Amino acid sequence: MGESERYSDFGQPRKRFTLGQDGNALMGLLTINIIFFLLLLTLKVTYFFFQKGEIDFFREALQYFEMPAQLSRLAERPWTILTYMFSHVSVMQILSNMLWLWAFGFILQELTGNKKLIPVYIYGGLAGALVFIIANYTLPALRSAVSGATMLGANAATMAVAVATTTLAPNFRFFRNLNGGIPIWVLTMIYILIDFAGIASAGAAFSLSHLAGGAAGFVFIFLLRKDIDGSLWMNNFYNWFMNLFNPDKKGKVARIKEKVFYNTEGRKPYKKKPNITPQRVDEILDKINQKGYHLLTEEEKNILKRASEEDL
Repeated sequence: MGESERYSDFGQPRKRFTLGQDGNALMGLLTINIIFFLLLLTLKVTYFFFQKGEIDFFREALQYFEMPAQLSRLAERPWTILTYMFSHVSVMQILSNMLWLWAFGFILQELTGNKKLIPVYIYGGLAGALVFIIANYTLPALRSAVSGATMLGANAATMAVAVATTTLAPNFRFFRNLNGGIPIWVLTMIYILIDFAGIASAGAAFSLSHLAGGAAGFVFIFLLRKDIDGSLWMNNFYNWFMNLFNPDKKGKVARIKEKVFYNTEGRKPYKKKPNITPQRVDEILDKINQKGYHLLTEEEKNILKRASEEDL
């Protein structure tokens, strides 16, 4: 399947995501970030209540959330390579990151389904963490301070979502009421240039980590267009882990195609025509919601087309 064929039908109407819908990856990411922010804010208020200074909070509590650049310290708190990308202590930082995440994440989720956003976010955060460590060990201006260098915030992960979305749909426009709208690639370029300019400063490691997150988002979409889906193993691992605590799990889930009944009367042998039922249409819509329209089979696309014509 060619690139234009795979991505030409993203504009097809289908179920839309809502704030209360189960399995909404975007709302899941926003919720986790807000929970971590409120947790850190509560700890900060608690320190103030017991007459401990802000310095004590940063030195004693925040160290279990932020990721250190020094490998020996990271080895003592390896979980911080994940927690740092969900943690914020600044109101402006979380507002900025969550606005970017909402704007770009909503589009990415609409285009690719519900199982790509979180892997892109995590890949971006991990790429940012790796480059942050490398920069602090290799850049001469930063080596002397590597023992105290730490990173906190979803900047790299959000950059990955922004670049992945732009790579997938560069002609999408925001604010269409303003002279036709602003192309998404313009906003992404501004986002990238701000970090690029930051390389020539004391915060070079942070800027490089954000750009690395963006590169991870680009690579994810590049590989996806070549039918290499980097989200599969992550989603499979998540499903396996969640099933460990589900005593009612089924041994094997039947494939959707195996649930379809075919009418063959009055036609040549082996020529199959799928029944169109509301249940079948709902299954296909659920598949779009989870995986994206471009992963439907030709048979499933034809069923949706016939269903719209027959007005089920």
